[in-house]
Amino acid sequence: MRLSPHPVTLRQLQYVVAVADRKSFRKAADDCHVSQPSLSAQIQQAEEALGILLFERDRRTVTLTAAGAEIVARARALLVAADDLVDTARRFGDPFAGTLRLGVIPTIGPYLLPEIAPVLRERYPKLTFVWTEEKTSTLVQMLGQGALDGAIVALEADIGDRPHVVLGKDPFVFAAAPGHPLAGSRRPLKPEELEGERVLLLDDGHCFRDQALSFCSRAGAEEAGFRATSLATLTQMVAGGAGVTLLPNLAVPLENRRDALRIRPFASRSPARTLALVWRRGSALESTLRPVGDTLRSAYTLLTERAQAALR
Repeated sequence: MRLSPHPVTLRQLQYVVAVADRKSFRKAADDCHVSQPSLSAQIQQAEEALGILLFERDRRTVTLTAAGAEIVARARALLVAADDLVDTARRFGDPFAGTLRLGVIPTIGPYLLPEIAPVLRERYPKLTFVWTEEKTSTLVQMLGQGALDGAIVALEADIGDRPHVVLGKDPFVFAAAPGHPLAGSRRPLKPEELEGERVLLLDDGHCFRDQALSFCSRAGAEEAGFRATSLATLTQMVAGGAGVTLLPNLAVPLENRRDALRIRPFASRSPARTLALVWRRGSALESTLRPVGDTLRSAYTLLTERAQAALR
């Protein structure tokens, strides 16, 4: 380890990463809450200290050089490590004080957050929870870059080998308009009854879509041409008779609050997702995240019991 002063500062590396992400000096300066001339001067100093050009600039575009791409990748790792250092110090002070940045996927957020937010505020009064709602791939990227401390996702998605606390299972249910032939019975639906049905699903990028599509394909159902961007749109289309769909059980109380759909559970081989709070391996906040995960699991258990009652 060298003990001589380093030629670049962490703040300069933050500026470099911000420009790489935003592809704009002006937008990066806004994100970093500094003036554009100040940010540009600091990046120029970093380039001179390193002896390389990080960005190619013209009036319209900012492009990373090959050397810049390598430096940005290493800068991200350094900044994450620096954040972990600060989090480690905080953990020894009070692990349940400060800010916890958590992500959640769109097919969970609207149904889980209103229920768990009051519980978390009461259980951890000195912790401020800041939530970000994004698709799984974006949340995983943000976790890796240190932009999030943890995220609530489905373990069936491609999230890598990350430490986690399982909140519970969220089974999928069948949903159709009241006049649909499969909507008349209250008994559990057999998967093979979906054969030939037109199933509406979410747009690409949602892990819920991937699971539902896989199940429906095995059952012989066909995907309809329309793809929704949210479960709210999906349920409205199904209620209008455009086809049938699968919904996470968690979403049923809110999305069917007007009783516009007929809901049936599946009789066997029911598709489901496993919800979990995940975080970055080696995170200094693990001693905070595990108890928070346990609290979320208890709250989720009560929520799913109410959702099950809605099916009866």
